[in-house]
Amino acid sequence: MVSAPGKLMLMGEHAVVYDHPCLVTAVDQRMWVTIELMDNQEFWLEAKDVGIKEHKKTLKDLGKGGIPKGAKFVELAVKNIIEKYSLKSGFKVVTKSEFSSEFGFGSSSASTVCTIKAISEIFKLNLSHKEIFDISYKTVLDIQGKGSGFDVAASVYGGTLYFLTGGRAIKPFGIKSLPLVVGYSGVKADTAQLINKVKEDYFTKKDRLDEIYNKIEVLVNQGKDALVKRDWKALGKLMNKNQEYLVELGVSSGMLDKMIEAVLQAEAYGAKLSGAGGGDCMIAIVSEGKKEAVKRAILSTGGTIVNVETDAEGVKVE
Repeated sequence: MVSAPGKLMLMGEHAVVYDHPCLVTAVDQRMWVTIELMDNQEFWLEAKDVGIKEHKKTLKDLGKGGIPKGAKFVELAVKNIIEKYSLKSGFKVVTKSEFSSEFGFGSSSASTVCTIKAISEIFKLNLSHKEIFDISYKTVLDIQGKGSGFDVAASVYGGTLYFLTGGRAIKPFGIKSLPLVVGYSGVKADTAQLINKVKEDYFTKKDRLDEIYNKIEVLVNQGKDALVKRDWKALGKLMNKNQEYLVELGVSSGMLDKMIEAVLQAEAYGAKLSGAGGGDCMIAIVSEGKKEAVKRAILSTGGTIVNVETDAEGVKVE
């Protein structure tokens, strides 16, 4: 049995898809995956949280034919690791999630990372964090076609990270916790659709989008310094500016904007959407004394408080 954390993007979403850095933190709601070896050459998956009761395939058919949405990441993860290391055994995989997939915490990436880690443990492959990241990231690209891998990195390494597209840089900060309040908009975002929307815009507005991504990179690097210094006021101001660029990219929403405006009026240091946008969550960085006021502000808009701890431990054997 292996578990891995979900994630929250702090700064740099969308830009990170185009070779710019981001800041991400792992959250303490976890995905759990249990894997058993089987004598036959079959793959079985049970993932009740996403409606998969008994998904079966022979090993040679992995990745072929119709794959239920909730089974794709685990099935392709098994396919990629058995092909890479010429593994012959069948597997029974059972997944269980502590967090709702609707929050956009990266449940797909967490289940992928858990699957790779569990199989590597069973076969004593002694894979490093980076090797687990590389196979997991390949799996995500096989399915989505585009993606940066920051959510995979958060699940593998845990903590709060400075991350560059494709894992070219993965640097932990060693922070114990962040003074964050998280609000859920009530709308489940379609990450792939939003990334593709921005991708389509890129062909018609390339110069302006490049300019925005470069400016977001400057903010991320300044945010990195603010994190090192634990300067939450400075980080909040940078988050506000990052949100302005995300609004221009067209990935915010009326509900997210309303929640962000409310928490800023309640004297949060800063706030922005977290992730692909269009829905899912917003985050606010706040002083201890304003935390309750900020939570009330989120509730007043019709949003929901999501209680999570940040800087969670990365993938581990349970």
